[in-house]
Amino acid sequence: MTKQPSPPNRPDKHTPASLAFATQAVHAGNEVDAGTGALRTPIVMANSYALPEDPSTLSWSGTAAGLYTRNSGTNQLGLQRKLAVLEGGEDAVALASGVAALHAVFFSLLKTGDHVIVADVTYEAVHRLFAELLPEKYGIQATFVDTTDLGAVRAALRPETRLIHIESVANPTTRVTDVAAVAAIAHRVGALLSIDNTFTPPPLFRPLAHGADLVVHSLTKYINGHGDAMGGAVIGSADLIRRIKLDAMVDVGGVISPFNAWLIMRGSVTLPLRLRQHCTSAQTVAEFLDGDPRVAYVAYPGLAAHPQHDLARRQFPHGFGGMMAFAVTGDPDTQNRFVANLRVITSAVSLGHDESLIVHVDGSGPRVAAYPAEFRELGHLRLSVGLEDADDLVADLAAALDATFP
Repeated sequence: MTKQPSPPNRPDKHTPASLAFATQAVHAGNEVDAGTGALRTPIVMANSYALPEDPSTLSWSGTAAGLYTRNSGTNQLGLQRKLAVLEGGEDAVALASGVAALHAVFFSLLKTGDHVIVADVTYEAVHRLFAELLPEKYGIQATFVDTTDLGAVRAALRPETRLIHIESVANPTTRVTDVAAVAAIAHRVGALLSIDNTFTPPPLFRPLAHGADLVVHSLTKYINGHGDAMGGAVIGSADLIRRIKLDAMVDVGGVISPFNAWLIMRGSVTLPLRLRQHCTSAQTVAEFLDGDPRVAYVAYPGLAAHPQHDLARRQFPHGFGGMMAFAVTGDPDTQNRFVANLRVITSAVSLGHDESLIVHVDGSGPRVAAYPAEFRELGHLRLSVGLEDADDLVADLAAALDATFP
């Protein structure tokens, strides 16, 4: 029997735009397997696909399905369709890691002589790419600025500026940039705006709707959400994503594995439910830490004392995310003792997992010059609030404080 088209405004899982976000998270990108009838796209571990009888018209560098997994695999394609829907983009490319996705943007869209404006608080790999590797190897110049200062962003523009790169919430200081305002500055001079949205994935924030041209995610973090797979993605217009696929995926080879794509696709189904818990618990934890005199400072956009709290309320109406930074009163050894006294929160890198993760970073290194004074003087404890009961997390933090300051 032929499937009848749905009436206007009727939700239909085959038409993702008709669905609310939580329904999109379940259905977008998934297809019933034609061979077995399985309701979920199975893991397709093949690296090659059967060619047509006459393959002479195929593009060996094409990105369509059914050629070679470095060009596009079945599980990758489904994940890309889902990510494009969730971020409101025309297309997406899924790659092996978040850093691979960031590098893919810069490698594909910049050339010798180009200039980039970069947030002066940014992920470590991005900082090194623009402070060392891209200038030294390719002659791409970068200016690091406080992107919350729109005047400083305008002052950094050059005739050869081609890209502005920021983060939705700066890692690790949690500084918040006005995305729409920076997008307007970029577009006024014909530059692009790329934004790392890992800390505030949809539905918390959709940068494309605020003027960004490209959105980057470390899929390893919230979108996967279970700490068991690595991946990265770029979402944007079909034209920009096509360039990234051809240059950075096919001809550099940073493609995501079928198994990781399948794991991330599975994890993404519960994204809206998990984010609700992350945000609620993070607010509770931040308020507890902020009220304890043994805690030197807390940086979380959901706190009224945060420098960009009002902007964060407008820009992130669905929640402030699960990431914060803080320090206890004392030297680095005191910070380490505090972490060692935790019994529920795990000391480990990464973020956005089901379990809460904390890492102590001291106040040294080339990137910290742009950090607030308290970060430089005391270092910081970056805390990713997980899915545990918020009361257990608060109790764990309180007990660790008591043990550190007997």
